[in-house]
Amino acid sequence: MAAFAITVGDPAGIGPEIVIKAVARCRDRLDDGSLRLLAIGCAEALDIAADTLGEPRLPRADDLDAVSGAAVIPIEPGGEVPQIGVVSAAAGRHAYLAIEKAVELALAGKIDGIVTAPLNKEALNLAGYAYAGHTDMLAHLTGVKGSVMMLAHGGFRVTHLTTHVALADVPKLLTPERLSHTIGLTLDALRRLGIEKPRVGVAALNPHAGEGGIFGRQDIDVTTPIVARYRDQGEDVSGPLPGDTVFVKLRGGRYDAVVAMYHDQGHIPVKLLGFHTNPETGAWEALNGVNVTLGLPIIRTSVDHGTAFDIAGTGIANADSLVEAIDYAVALAGSRHGAAAAV
Repeated sequence: MAAFAITVGDPAGIGPEIVIKAVARCRDRLDDGSLRLLAIGCAEALDIAADTLGEPRLPRADDLDAVSGAAVIPIEPGGEVPQIGVVSAAAGRHAYLAIEKAVELALAGKIDGIVTAPLNKEALNLAGYAYAGHTDMLAHLTGVKGSVMMLAHGGFRVTHLTTHVALADVPKLLTPERLSHTIGLTLDALRRLGIEKPRVGVAALNPHAGEGGIFGRQDIDVTTPIVARYRDQGEDVSGPLPGDTVFVKLRGGRYDAVVAMYHDQGHIPVKLLGFHTNPETGAWEALNGVNVTLGLPIIRTSVDHGTAFDIAGTGIANADSLVEAIDYAVALAGSRHGAAAAV
């Protein structure tokens, strides 16, 4: 049985609601014993969400070994219950302590990995936790440097050389060491997803891969030698490939993943595929996509959207991304149990 913690994230946002919805959608696997989910966070917020949705409340997990199906591990700092839709230090404390508990359980081997609902960076910092988000926090709590973000929607997977840095700083961060590390983690993740001979395309930093050096030499001087080194090792790695066409090839099945050079280069194509709005109202209809953190000693997947305070508590939040994140976590954990399967 695969067991995962789902951290509720900021309890004032849509986290409690999408956790309850995701549990309902995973009911068959929970009932047949193939999956166990432990929601970690504000139990009261989860109760409110369950009542709003007309779903059963999650039982408290007094004994983790005795839990089957789904349960909640309450996080109750000072008995505070944050107000729905309001940024607060109390909510930030709930979010941080839930992650801390989940990491503790994962490092101890009591769960197979962590799936995270969204948190709010402002609330986190108001609570005294000076992190830019989940990735920095998880790296600190696990003692890791150099983790890599992979965004995925089905078979469309994009890892990132850099993420939350100024665009002006990206060229100097394109180093042989950093690129080699990112490609290596990408290949490893694909194999853990059940792809025996992964194919990776590496996006160029500059337009037209530098156009022979006219638009910059980083693609020639840094990317080309690293790609050649991987190819000499027998890996199917290609690049540098122009950023305006490489994602079309990924969608067409030429590659199993693409390494993007910076945040927007990689995020835009994934969100174009996974996010959908109603053409008549402009309202969000689907928020698909998964954020996978590579390079940690634990499995971590996440939704690819924010806390959506504007709709929190209304019952209309979409849980597609969280369900997809659970599925990715299960696939990644499959290699540990000898049953890896590509998503």
